[in-house]
Amino acid sequence: MSENIDFRVDYNKFKVMDEFNTDELKYPLILSIPHCGTVFPEEFLRAVRHDVMTLRKNEDILVYDLLEPAIRDGGIAAIKLNVSRSFIDVNRAKVELDPNMFFDYPREDIGLNQQRSRYGLGIIHKVTADSRPIYAGRISYKEAEERIKNVYDVYHGRLKELIARTIDKFGFCLVLDCHSMPSKICSIMNDGQNIEFCLGNLFEQSCPGEFGSFLKDELEKRKYHTTFNCPYSGAFITFNFCQPRRKIFTLQLETNRALYMEENTHKKNNDFHKVSSDISASLKALAQFLLDFKF
Repeated sequence: MSENIDFRVDYNKFKVMDEFNTDELKYPLILSIPHCGTVFPEEFLRAVRHDVMTLRKNEDILVYDLLEPAIRDGGIAAIKLNVSRSFIDVNRAKVELDPNMFFDYPREDIGLNQQRSRYGLGIIHKVTADSRPIYAGRISYKEAEERIKNVYDVYHGRLKELIARTIDKFGFCLVLDCHSMPSKICSIMNDGQNIEFCLGNLFEQSCPGEFGSFLKDELEKRKYHTTFNCPYSGAFITFNFCQPRRKIFTLQLETNRALYMEENTHKKNNDFHKVSSDISASLKALAQFLLDFKF
């Protein structure tokens, strides 16, 4: 039988998240970057079975770097999580976890949450990107609750605050949740052309059609094949923060990793700067479009 693994993380040793251009909001647009974090708590690394390179395969590698010109030069508000997705996934609901991961999970809740763990990739990942167990045994649910309190709740709480401020200033807000997607999945879809960008709008439910169409047009002007909702229509942040009646809108942006990086080494490729410039120009145009938009 595998042993129980009990450890606690000192959250004072690292910065959970960073934010940019949030003191004075210039546009009704917030970039959310939840999966690009590269910080691994040292206590966590001592408790897992794999090296950092393996654990990073689930990350949206270099996505912040890709968007940096839009943030730095364009003045668009953004928040990014610094903590690795392998430690905690803030783009999941709190109920999406596997009770069998924990040696001290409350027995009365087991039936409630039994089917919520997304095949090991829930809020606390059980497996790596290639489906290998992350831990050699069961971990403490109390430690998982600390992750949620000190990372998940911090990110979601700050995003809620920024949305409220944006609504107060502009009357509406668009949260663009920014991710990357493996090239393999982009090449096997059946539309006959490799997908380079995917915009997820929950099948036209998460924002006015003009918002997604404008960004799609900007990307296609720069010769990128862009789809709606294929292969991704939007995940938890896109769904959870979407409140059209309150004029809170969401859109998920997925970028094909092969456009800008070597997927095996996690290094920038020769096209990185061009792709970064093109995405950033498209986002700056979107920010201005939203600033001028009238309902």
